[in-house]
Amino acid sequence: MAGENSFDVVSKVDIQEVRNAIEQALKEVKARFDLKDAKGEITLEGQDVIQTAAADEYKLKAVSEILQQKLVKRGISLKNLNFEKIEQGSHGSARQKIKLQQGIPSEKAKQIVALIKDSKKKAQASIQGDTVRIASKDRDVLQEVIALLRGKDLGIDLQFTNYRSN
Repeated sequence: MAGENSFDVVSKVDIQEVRNAIEQALKEVKARFDLKDAKGEITLEGQDVIQTAAADEYKLKAVSEILQQKLVKRGISLKNLNFEKIEQGSHGSARQKIKLQQGIPSEKAKQIVALIKDSKKKAQASIQGDTVRIASKDRDVLQEVIALLRGKDLGIDLQFTNYRSN
């Protein structure tokens, strides 16, 4: 009798790649003539917040676009970024926090479980903290579940890890 096969659905951001993207973006901001006196700054605060700042809102948007381009080149999905409201600082300066989505929020995890149940596939989904474990006796069903989840836009970037075959 075949055992259970399983995998985990996760949503993680590689912090080292984020750091590399920030460094590349800063180099480009410093080198660009149109942003010469923009006072553009990008810093990583802790493990899950990027702080951007510039001389004004227009230049802040340019700095943010450069950062997004560098993140995409490094394989970081923009779905995992939550942009907060732009804050006005002194002398017309502007800053914005960008939160990195680490893990699957509980409402999205419930949505994933509901999708799998509604699909009538012979697979069990269970929420385990900020991951969702999918288990089935048939590997082909697991492949179908992966295809189903990739086909849905849940607003976050999903990775499929920790494949186990018993």
